[in-house]
Amino acid sequence: MSEQPAYKGPRIELNEQPAYKRVLLKISGEALMGRREYGLDSETVQAIARDIGDVVALGVQVCLVIGGGNIFRGVSAAASGMDRAQADYIGMLATVMNSLAVQSALEKRDVPTRVQSAIPMASVCEPYIRRRAERHMEKGRVVIFGAGTGNPFFTTDTAAALRAAEMKCDALLKGTQVDGVYSADPRRFPDAERYDELTYLDVLSRDLAVMDAAAISLARENGLPILVFNIHASGAFVQVMRGQGRFTRITEPQ
Repeated sequence: MSEQPAYKGPRIELNEQPAYKRVLLKISGEALMGRREYGLDSETVQAIARDIGDVVALGVQVCLVIGGGNIFRGVSAAASGMDRAQADYIGMLATVMNSLAVQSALEKRDVPTRVQSAIPMASVCEPYIRRRAERHMEKGRVVIFGAGTGNPFFTTDTAAALRAAEMKCDALLKGTQVDGVYSADPRRFPDAERYDELTYLDVLSRDLAVMDAAAISLARENGLPILVFNIHASGAFVQVMRGQGRFTRITEPQ
């Protein structure tokens, strides 16, 4: 007999079954800032944790990759003269800080959570071990993957696509500041075109700023759908899991 999920929070009643059984949610570090110029906004982190908890309550197995741009951006530091590899390692440490903050917010909502880091930090989190991560998810725990891939020159977008493939996820979700993929930043260009459906090649050929080319290519090679939605819209994560709401789906052409 299979074990029941360890989630102990309030269950939500929905008529529709979730469209996916196991997903990876990629959240940028900037998404955790709220209206702050840098760092973490507690209310924003709590709101994101609430939405993740609601999805876990559906029985969906969830893992996360969180960026570190709200604390440190390796590319920007490299542009200002710092060694690129060193700057990227600092950025990886920032992702672990964010991971621990989100873990705390989730556990306050009775959502069992584990942080695994690609750079060993035994005092604060587990090392990344694929089979252990899968077992955590099977038990209903949210797994947060910190420190990117553990290698410089790779973004957390690429880390998200890599971990999603390793975890055999059904979909990779990208939580952004807007409700899908646009031809340009809709906050700066109100007439930007919004897309409901795109192919991987559309994203690459049009140079759409969704995820970097390595992440898109990795998702394509593994047949991993990418769903882009607004992480700040309350309940949007649950709606996407039900195949509803506003989001952009990136897949191979049908």
